[in-house]
Amino acid sequence: MSTEYEKVIGLEVHAELSTKTKIFCSCSNEFGADPNTNVCPICMAMPGTLPVLNEKVVEYAVKAGLATNCEISRNSKNDRKNYFYPDTPKAYQISQFDKPLCEHGYIEIEDDEGNPKKIGITRIHIEEDAGKLNHNEFGAGSLVDLNRAGVPLIEIVSEPDLRSSGEVDRYLKKLKSILEYIEVSDCKMQEGSLRADVNVSVRKMGAKEFGTRTETKNMNSFRAITREIDYEAERQIEVLEAGGKIEQETLRWDDISGKTFSMRDKEDAQDYRYFPEPDLVAIRLSDEYIENIKKNLPEMPESRRERYKSEFKLSEKDARMLTSSKYLSNMFEAAEAICKNPKAVANWLLSDVSRILNEKELEPDSIPFTAGELARLVELIDKGTISSAIGKKVVEELFENPKDPEEIIKEKGWIQISDEGAIKEVVQKVLANNPQSIADYKAGKDRALGFLVGQAMKETKGKANPQMLNKMFLEELKN
Repeated sequence: MSTEYEKVIGLEVHAELSTKTKIFCSCSNEFGADPNTNVCPICMAMPGTLPVLNEKVVEYAVKAGLATNCEISRNSKNDRKNYFYPDTPKAYQISQFDKPLCEHGYIEIEDDEGNPKKIGITRIHIEEDAGKLNHNEFGAGSLVDLNRAGVPLIEIVSEPDLRSSGEVDRYLKKLKSILEYIEVSDCKMQEGSLRADVNVSVRKMGAKEFGTRTETKNMNSFRAITREIDYEAERQIEVLEAGGKIEQETLRWDDISGKTFSMRDKEDAQDYRYFPEPDLVAIRLSDEYIENIKKNLPEMPESRRERYKSEFKLSEKDARMLTSSKYLSNMFEAAEAICKNPKAVANWLLSDVSRILNEKELEPDSIPFTAGELARLVELIDKGTISSAIGKKVVEELFENPKDPEEIIKEKGWIQISDEGAIKEVVQKVLANNPQSIADYKAGKDRALGFLVGQAMKETKGKANPQMLNKMFLEELKN
């Protein structure tokens, strides 16, 4: 990107709330049900039906507002946002316009230089989700599934304070972590529980006026969002440098081509013809109600991170990485409580387990084995039953066939060799085959010892006790 320009980015994040029922009716708020089974006359917008606001939705929205340093409105209301799409049965959405539940908050992240930076949150409001169109892949039409119609959402609108795709990535991950910790949303992006509309503009460095922005809708992948931002900013710069003008429009992102494509002109607030929802009363919240929610907020990532550093003596980096995911953090605590080796549990979760999750493009809540099974693996290594090298194989196996690690190592024949006679035999064989390494070690090249130990581990397929190998090699090399 040209150094003459800077990006200006704002996000509208939609999070589906984990209530048992929908926002205005008693239909189940369950993902994955057969099409059009979680529906009723209210969420299908049958004539004569009336909405009733789910109180849990208000509570969850207030929780999110408090956790993101927002001011909570004592007086708010619902509004009708008028637009027609095939998957919006009422041809309007019940949302909030000028009196949202939460305003003027912030989330603190690090900028690209590692300095703390506050990203302003303009508002958090509640609204209902639309249905979903299932398109026929052969172009023979689309079918409407209204299971999602009426699912409760909070929309978290940021200020245009973000200046890079890296900042956006850190902001979204921090926000996702907060929502998971306070247990208002499962944030499963692959299921559409967390998605973002991304507003991007560019301006000359030092300019005070914002450029014309474009909006890319319904993005549910961190990687896709960062790619879209970088591509769209470059596209806008090319248009401006060629003497063109940026059109305010709504875009879609094509992940295969890595490009944005125009969908329609971008609507403004007046296009939606907002007006107060006549079928719902205003929302009045007492100070006592808000204070009670505040008192019952769970431990947040920052305080948990500090506790890990003091209680478990973890590094700042390890504590930060563990607490970035509530699921990972909970697994760490549960496993540590069993095996009492916090450093080893953290190492396994942040190295091999995280590596496999990245390779398989899975979230931590997709880890197929239990904290107890992870703790058992650590105990087997601590007792010398298996080596760390075999431990890596066990982790791989746990992802494919989760069960007691002791069963796995017995089935695979991976129990560590700790018999002195057997290890001495391997040591002598390796020394006999590597006279140059013996000469190198005696000439002061300490790395030769590591090579010899590695050869012995290869000879025993990783099953030899590495501490015993080291000790025995040193004894033999002194002679």
